[in-house]
Amino acid sequence: MAQTLSDLGLNPPVFLAPLAGITDLPFRNLVSRFGAGLVVSEMVASQEMVQAKPGVRERAELGYGTQNTAVQLAGREAHWMAEAARMVEANGARIIDINMGCPAKKVTSGSGTGASGSALMKDLDHALSLIEAVVGAVDLPVTLKTRLGWDDNMLNAPELARRAEAAGVRMITIHGRTRCQFYKGHANWSAIRAVKDAVGVPVVANGDIIDVSDARTALSQSGADGVMVGRGAQGRPWTLARIACELFGGPAPEVPRDHAFCDMVSEHYEEMLRFYGCDLGVRVARKHLGWYMDEASTGAGLRKRILTTRCAKEVMTLLPEALLAPQRAVA
Repeated sequence: MAQTLSDLGLNPPVFLAPLAGITDLPFRNLVSRFGAGLVVSEMVASQEMVQAKPGVRERAELGYGTQNTAVQLAGREAHWMAEAARMVEANGARIIDINMGCPAKKVTSGSGTGASGSALMKDLDHALSLIEAVVGAVDLPVTLKTRLGWDDNMLNAPELARRAEAAGVRMITIHGRTRCQFYKGHANWSAIRAVKDAVGVPVVANGDIIDVSDARTALSQSGADGVMVGRGAQGRPWTLARIACELFGGPAPEVPRDHAFCDMVSEHYEEMLRFYGCDLGVRVARKHLGWYMDEASTGAGLRKRILTTRCAKEVMTLLPEALLAPQRAVA
């Protein structure tokens, strides 16, 4: 009998994609407050996590024990993947996601995590050895995120999905591009249907799903059980809840406007400062502030001041002016 996302306790079927340098704990918590069936941690290199190399644990506070959070692991060696899986389970993780979709050259070429991410689609036997190691190491649900294939001549996502399901994977997310496409062109949601037809576990469509219209089309073309949103949540953390409301009957999110929007941004900024420390937090938060100012149509001069100052207090002082009384951007 086919499994459902409800069997995994994942409802609504609208999930936040793992985005390196973006979906840290403060942002995942913010998206979760509006409403999301699942949020996924930034990719964590399995060997580095186990060996506790400087920065890995500090960077990746993973939301252990949170019901709707998956910890995403990457790696090339079965031993380290299994050890990392045991570690996150022992710390209270609820779901483990395996990354076989990252297209970044530093991941696929072997730096740091080994030749991992989407490079594993070139060797499905090896990919399956990693999946089997993780599934065999823990009692948690294990999921998989991957792409359509390495390139147009190697569209092997359906085969990988079948073998992953047989190994015990409980859900499969497919980004509708090959690795060699990186993020160019448009995601091919229709091609995800071949994966859906190949397995009985839930399949989630990912790639270029920005709003309700995109999500509706992606579900129709792919036949997927749910959608995963990445860029659509940048500057608009309520996007997932809005999609869930429109397509799956979830509660309507209270989208913040005016003072409520300014308060939300300020609280997110302060949370990032607490999470990273002031000096690093000021730098890491800039991308989020930029997206929020895009949403508010903040004027170019004020935007530049906020994104270049090193003083957190100055940012907090300028945010109301930037977000409540924006000037139309000028060249």
